[in-house]
This record gives sequence, C-alpha cells and structure tokens, in this order.
Amino acid sequence: MSGRGTEALRRGELVEATIHEIGAAGSLDVTVGQIARRAGVSPALAFHYFGGKDRLFLAAMRSILTLYGAEVRGALTAATGPRARLEATIRASFGPSNFRREVVAAWLNFYVLAATDPAARRLLTVYQRRLRSNLVHGLRPLAGPEAPAIAERLAGLIDGLYLRAALDPEAMTGETAAAHVLAALDRETEGAR
Repeated sequence: MSGRGTEALRRGELVEATIHEIGAAGSLDVTVGQIARRAGVSPALAFHYFGGKDRLFLAAMRSILTLYGAEVRGALTAATGPRARLEATIRASFGPSNFRREVVAAWLNFYVLAATDPAARRLLTVYQRRLRSNLVHGLRPLAGPEAPAIAERLAGLIDGLYLRAALDPEAMTGETAAAHVLAALDRETEGAR
C-alpha cells in the first residue's frame, strides 16, 4: 500500500476510534491517547494527522455527516412524490448507521462544541441548512407557504429525539424515533392531503 493509502486508512481508523471513544464516554472527555490506542496507532501520529482532539472530532463529524448525506441522497433517489421524499429524509435521519449509540453521543457533543467553536458551528450550520432544505422541498407541494415553518418544527423534533436518545439510549429505536417525526408530519399536513 502506498504512503497515501496508508495515511487515508490510518485517518479513517482514527475517525472511527474517535466516534467509538466518545460513544463509550458519552462526552468529549476522552484523550487523543485513548483514541489512538483504540485505532492501534501512536498519539503522535494522531496529532500529526489532525493537530489535536477538536480537529479530530470535527473530522469524525464530517465523516458522520458524509455518511448521513449519502444515505439521504440514496433514499431520495427511490422516493417518488413529496410525501415519499419527506419520509425518505426522516427515515435516513434515524437509520441504523446514523442512530447508533456512539453516533448519537457524537451529535450531542457536536452541538455543545458548536456553541463555542466557530468551525463546529459552521459545519453544524451546513447540516441544518441541508436538512431544512430537504424538508422544505418535500413540504412545499403539501403545505405551500407554511412549508418553512413546518420544516423548522420537524427539524427541531429530529434534534430533540437525538437528545432524548443521548440521555437514555434504551428509550427508543431509530424506527420509533422516525415514527414520531412521521406522525408529526401527518398532523402538520393533514389538510393538504
């Protein structure tokens, strides 16, 4: 394997290790040494690749968001009609790779970090805009001018369900969480169907 291939592999292992360590701790109170140990590399190599824990955590969140985006795009390609697009977006938000314990813990900590870290805030803003855009696109034919307001409420519910799952991982499954949001969607668009 070439040097670049090895570096990409090691970076990926460090990103996955970061997600797992944060999930195990439930917070950002983990060290680069713990992350490096889980990845099977030295802490010095982790610092070399990422320059510190915050940058490593942001790389982990970029990875989570990349996977989430791919799942949403994949689900949207199979969706026909506005209601199906909305359902695809919502179900992807709570899919098995997005709603696993360690990813939920990473999201919770990402929101906390975004309150003080401009790079995290920018990344969170990109995610929020994309989610809102996908929701508004599906809602516009169903709810007309109310679409942006409904999208805000649904996005808030999605975030809130992640918060509940972070606080009590046994409280719900991804299917249950998606069902809550889909029920809210049905109530919000009742008159439009």
